[in-house]
Amino acid sequence: MSAQIAATQDLSNEHKLAVSFRLLLGLYAIIPVCILLQSFDGWYWQGFLRNNLPSSPTHFILFQILFGTPHIVASAIVLVSNTEYLKFYQRNIIVMTAALAIVFGVGSLFIPYRVFYVLVAAWTVYHVLKQQHGVARGICRLPPWAFYLLLWLSVAAGLFIYIGIFLKNSLDAQQAEWIKQIAAGLCVALVFSAAFCQRYVTTVFGKGFFWSNIFLVLGSFYFYVQQYYFLAILAPRLVHDATAYIFYVMHDYNRHHQHPQNFIYRWAARCHVHIFIVLPVCSFMLAFVLQAYGDGIVNAITEFFFGVQIHKAITLGLLGYLALMHYYTEAFTWKQGSPYRKFIAFAK
Repeated sequence: MSAQIAATQDLSNEHKLAVSFRLLLGLYAIIPVCILLQSFDGWYWQGFLRNNLPSSPTHFILFQILFGTPHIVASAIVLVSNTEYLKFYQRNIIVMTAALAIVFGVGSLFIPYRVFYVLVAAWTVYHVLKQQHGVARGICRLPPWAFYLLLWLSVAAGLFIYIGIFLKNSLDAQQAEWIKQIAAGLCVALVFSAAFCQRYVTTVFGKGFFWSNIFLVLGSFYFYVQQYYFLAILAPRLVHDATAYIFYVMHDYNRHHQHPQNFIYRWAARCHVHIFIVLPVCSFMLAFVLQAYGDGIVNAITEFFFGVQIHKAITLGLLGYLALMHYYTEAFTWKQGSPYRKFIAFAK
């Protein structure tokens, strides 16, 4: 989500809360925490974490339930549970759904799997880093050319890190080394570009955000080279997902705290459920059910009625669709002038 800074007083009197930039910046503390874990693993635990953690947090269903899936589900809940938003964006949703069906339906017949994988990986990395750079943009006040230079260097480096981690078993030694060298070159270019562009950031707080986004990529590269693949993915994943969740919860509080605007919050008000936990409870419960039991339920139904099983209909089909739709809608739903932004403001 892209964010332009707005004063808290720009909200109407009904809106009580603003997104804290200090809170968002604090999320980057996961980077030094991961470095400490890696250091302790080398000093005292004889590489236990490196040898026993999976190559990606997404291999842990618990991680998906806690980080990966809930914010995607929460994004979908915010969109579809508010009739105003659904009507406003219905054309975008229909067009994108048709495009995804064509690309992944028809395209899968002749486009190689690796090409699909790299395209989705690029979109994923772009989505994650565009959100973080977009949030920091209002604080850093970079010229457009500097913003996009750092963003695209970050995305390019992140993509090669992503490929190096997730496709490592299908790459030969030479290919793996090329991937690592390209990622290293892009990280060096990112550091030099950041050192040049930081002159445009005039505040200490802004410089903190500025370099935090740079170190988010550099940290992932460091863990990738050290073969701590889990930590390489964990830091950007946690920062991205937690940042998004803060926006969703603040949005829903400001929209619904006085007069619930949809059935979810009307039901919650009748049950005296605190407004802050409504969206997290709904999204975490749905994420758990879909990740843990979704495929089994669909297989049981299709086998009973049709005598066939549809493998990963939920975890790959439905959640994959929601993830790609999330990448698409988040590119414009939080922009200035969107219906969402009436319920969001920022404060230090």
